[in-house]
Amino acid sequence: MPAYAIAHLQEAAPHPEIAEYIERIPTTFEPYGGRFLVHAAQHEVKEGSWPGHVVVIGFPGIAEARAWWDSPAYQEIAPLRSRHIEGEIILVEGVPEGYDPTATAQAMRAALPAE
Repeated sequence: MPAYAIAHLQEAAPHPEIAEYIERIPTTFEPYGGRFLVHAAQHEVKEGSWPGHVVVIGFPGIAEARAWWDSPAYQEIAPLRSRHIEGEIILVEGVPEGYDPTATAQAMRAALPAE
């Protein structure tokens, strides 16, 4: 099942360390089957507010995403970003092929108090 590293990063002033991070990050996730799905793209806010930028890196599975995050190669360059850009980063599993949300809705209905 696919997995994703999703980052919501705040605006930051240009800095040489950020440029270096961007140049080096692909070589850290490629050994784990990772690839950019969203990067340096404009987004359109439909509800709420979403300042900053979105980055999505896809992986074959959650084990590969975790292995990338914990890898010495990524941990070596992570401070180049974190010293200059604030944000939130999550790792999340995707849904399997053919996923049907009706089972989730049924479980939710079953958990509702009886009327």
